[in-house]
Amino acid sequence: MDAEVKARARLVIEGRVQGVCFRAFTRDIARRHNVRGWVKNLYNGDVEAVLEGGKKEVGIVIANCYKGPPGSLVTNISIKWEDYTGEAGPFSIIY
Repeated sequence: MDAEVKARARLVIEGRVQGVCFRAFTRDIARRHNVRGWVKNLYNGDVEAVLEGGKKEVGIVIANCYKGPPGSLVTNISIKWEDYTGEAGPFSIIY
């Protein structure tokens, strides 16, 4: 059996994504799917996240980011696929 394909993605999520618990929502989904990394608010009102883990699990987290928590309205997600580094720690919120 082949080893699981690992992936790393950097997201910038645009829309009504601050003040709606978007970071906690992302953290909870990521932890549920054993994805490592972090999420933080940006000064321009967007949210940035780095996700590392199995490609399938990273994809699940990204799909959930398009939906967002209640009260959010995601208008765009820029996704930059990067080389997997394995350096990400347990998923956390950066304040």
